[in-house]
Amino acid sequence: MKMALMVYTSQPQKLLTDIKKQIDEKKIETWEYDKDGDFTHSVDQWKNKGYLRPHITSGYLQFGLLGLKSTSMSRTIYGVYHGRFIEMLLTHFYGQLSNATATSQPQAGLDQVQLQ
Repeated sequence: MKMALMVYTSQPQKLLTDIKKQIDEKKIETWEYDKDGDFTHSVDQWKNKGYLRPHITSGYLQFGLLGLKSTSMSRTIYGVYHGRFIEMLLTHFYGQLSNATATSQPQAGLDQVQLQ
């Protein structure tokens, strides 16, 4: 199974909608999303260093990490994006998910990054 960041939930569309709603309401201040629906860390140090693209599947919400074109992504950025997004989910949506996992390596066909 391809993974990158997997969030196990019985209502993946609702969870995705609720994440965006809390960002819009400024209840989540460290993440934002763009017109394509991709999430980026909004803290200056990490802002626009990558984007988490959601994919809705029955039983889970999956996120692939998109890197910047022609730029290698550091393992630090890879770790920060996965770890901090999971941290945000556990803090704000603990009742809407049963488990969240991240892979230690990019997954072909889902992640679009080149690690340095």
